[in-house]
Amino acid sequence: MKRPSYPWAFRPRLRARGFSWRGSSLAAQRLKEAVSEVKAVSRQDPLVAADGAIILMEKLWPALEQIDSSSGALGSAVGKTVHALLDLLIAAPADADLREEWLTRLWTAVQEDGVDFLTEVSERWGELCGTPARASQAADELRVLVQRSWSEPHGAYFRGTPACLSCLLAAGRHQELLDLIDTAPFLWWHDRRYGVRALTAMGQTDAAIRYAEASRGSNDSPVVIARACEEILLAAGRSDEAYRRYALAANPGGTHLATFRALKKKYPQKDPRGILDDLIGGTPGEEGKWFAAAKSGGFLDLAAELAGRSPVDIATLIRAARDHLASDPAFALAAATAALRWMARGHFYEITSGEVWQATEFALQAAGTVGRLEDTQGFVRTLINSRDTYAFVSEQLKRRFQTDGHPR
Repeated sequence: MKRPSYPWAFRPRLRARGFSWRGSSLAAQRLKEAVSEVKAVSRQDPLVAADGAIILMEKLWPALEQIDSSSGALGSAVGKTVHALLDLLIAAPADADLREEWLTRLWTAVQEDGVDFLTEVSERWGELCGTPARASQAADELRVLVQRSWSEPHGAYFRGTPACLSCLLAAGRHQELLDLIDTAPFLWWHDRRYGVRALTAMGQTDAAIRYAEASRGSNDSPVVIARACEEILLAAGRSDEAYRRYALAANPGGTHLATFRALKKKYPQKDPRGILDDLIGGTPGEEGKWFAAAKSGGFLDLAAELAGRSPVDIATLIRAARDHLASDPAFALAAATAALRWMARGHFYEITSGEVWQATEFALQAAGTVGRLEDTQGFVRTLINSRDTYAFVSEQLKRRFQTDGHPR
């Protein structure tokens, strides 16, 4: 089959050494545009798109090699790019000759990649081969090199190791894969994850879990391993066990609220309040960090309780008080007074006068609505007069409050 050609717009935008040291943001944008272009073409001609995907991957290292990647942003953008392109390539309906040409070009790109931008290409080499027979052939070609590298003192690095393991898996040579991994010179999840998948493919769910648990090297992420075990149990229909053993460890989000939402989505059969209680119980002394999750879940009584047990971000408390002044003034009062209490104890740096005044105003408004104005004014006077109150907060409360306890 003749290789298709196409006037790709991304070609001149990703020329060799075309980005400066600080070109990370621009490069990420160019990669996003390129992937969009390839995906658009794939809807009309998947073979042309697949060729574009390879061209793009061939250009990654030459185009990006001069960029400072220390922030991790560029690596993240490249990772998303490669993942999207690989999905297109694997699904493309290429004949054996064309796929062989793709494999040759991709392997050259992997070998010339200066910082392992194309790691996932090697990790999914068995899928890229297209058929179990071709994957088996590649496994035979690579296995000798893997064994040679592992026989070196302390084990030598060979970039094709994941490709070999991936090919054995794709070829269905599961026991051979497990036997080969057993000869590795050190314990490393990146190798042993293929063994976990082999055992799963063999229907040995519990053995796969044990194998994964035994794969915790000193530098391996416990989150990644817990997530793999969770996925195995979920796929086996053992969701209760997956939740009990791995859910909390496998699903840390960027925020506590994101963690709660992720677990609710993954385990819809579980009571959200029960999930939240489990999360709270897993962070003793930091219960307040789940305030936003409790509020988002509609558990306002629990949120108010959490705000009193340990510090909560002041801006979060003030926003909650403001947003619930009309709908739930009792909760708004609890949030506002908690903000004042934690500010008075000096738990947060860079408190502003505006935050103190806002919290006070919302507390008084809510207190007036629920008939607790006098109690709340007394609470504020106590903060003003306490020697333990952070001096800045005390001064701002004095300015906000008159000596008779009424707001200006």
